Amino acid sequence: MTEHKHAFEQLVHSRRSVRKYDQTTPFNHQAVTRSLELAALSPNSSNMQLWEFHRIVSEDKRKELSKICMGQNAAATANELVAFVVTPYKWESRAKMNAKVVRDAFEGRNDATATKALKYYEKLIPFVYRNDRFGLYGMARKVLCAFLGRNKPMMREVTKADVRVCLHKSSSLAAMTFMTAMRAEGYDTCPMEGFDSVRAKKLLDLPKGAEITMIIGCGKRAEDGIYSERHRVDNAEIIFEH
Repeated sequence: MTEHKHAFEQLVHSRRSVRKYDQTTPFNHQAVTRSLELAALSPNSSNMQLWEFHRIVSEDKRKELSKICMGQNAAATANELVAFVVTPYKWESRAKMNAKVVRDAFEGRNDATATKALKYYEKLIPFVYRNDRFGLYGMARKVLCAFLGRNKPMMREVTKADVRVCLHKSSSLAAMTFMTAMRAEGYDTCPMEGFDSVRAKKLLDLPKGAEITMIIGCGKRAEDGIYSERHRVDNAEIIFEH
């Protein structure tokens, strides 16, 4: 256990946001494949898995996307770029998928746990995820939850915007798993939020309802790929006990 802990600590400490990659070093694209397979195992809200991972491998598209990423070195020198995308419009099929898994898992049972699990995917998920263009359903849910929450704990993040935040949080968890896995493969990464989302979606042929959480550059760090020593605020400023 101590050995594994030490290995993980080394992995976390060695992961850096690398801004420039050594393009003379051979790159194994299978490392990205393996890392994305691990990313797909990441925790996510209600196991809805409303994400996609788009790999930009071809040189032409990488060059075009690097321009869309404002010419950042982390994009321009990367051997591969990966866009982490959320897909809220797939919620119905994913809810049905999860309901089927629950139904199969609890086959022959009619207890409170089985009933509650099915109700979650067949009633609560549609209640939270169903939205209209103007977000009116979400506002109505907000009012209802505020009313119901007067005398008991109640989930408050139920608007269309809240669901959007939730999906990007799940996508970010997958991105972190991916970056850690890539470091374990001996490669480096850099998550980027500085890009033209309209042009990036067009390049990747994404539907209107999709949103890009971040674009991650991958490669082997160049000698000048890290711009400064790592610095963090003191833990006393951010870690609290209650």
